[in-house]
Amino acid sequence: MTRTASIHRETAETQITLELNLDGTGQSDIRTGVGFFDHMLTLFAKHGLFDLTVHAQGDLHIDSHHTVEDVGICLGQALRESLGDKRGVTRYGSMTLPMEETLVTSALDFSGRMLFVWKTEFPTEKVGEFDTELVREFWQAVSSNALMNLHLVLHHGANSHHIAEALFKATARAMRQAITIDPRQPGVPSSKGSL
Repeated sequence: MTRTASIHRETAETQITLELNLDGTGQSDIRTGVGFFDHMLTLFAKHGLFDLTVHAQGDLHIDSHHTVEDVGICLGQALRESLGDKRGVTRYGSMTLPMEETLVTSALDFSGRMLFVWKTEFPTEKVGEFDTELVREFWQAVSSNALMNLHLVLHHGANSHHIAEALFKATARAMRQAITIDPRQPGVPSSKGSL
């Protein structure tokens, strides 16, 4: 069983190709034109042990919003496609992760129902040229398109770079847990019989 997906999205604002292998080794080829975002996606692949390719061209002369959000849409779609009927997966995952002075929790459920909870504030509006509000936009887009519950909670933290990095790493680790095949759970992990 190969758990992979290839997504192509083209709009008047962005052109994106994304390839995802859930059972990879953490290899990545990320080129979005947004340096900090590339760094976060690289960390996401590494900590999730996903093989991830993202090539994006967006209207960066305006700002990074459309590029970041549309990559989130594509990643969510790729997660949904690569998980298929979710037969045998653990389904739930969570990680409380420290990053220097920062502590965050990411908790998720590949339930087939979208719910996004954001209990996080950034102390600054930017990390370099990157708008920190786009971290929320990205994960909301992922959650909506993967049809998953995703709760992101900042317990404490003072550095915006650390907070963003902790959120990406924690969510990668939580996803890695949730997509793991449980040999004792051969069917769909729901009393309903489907997710």
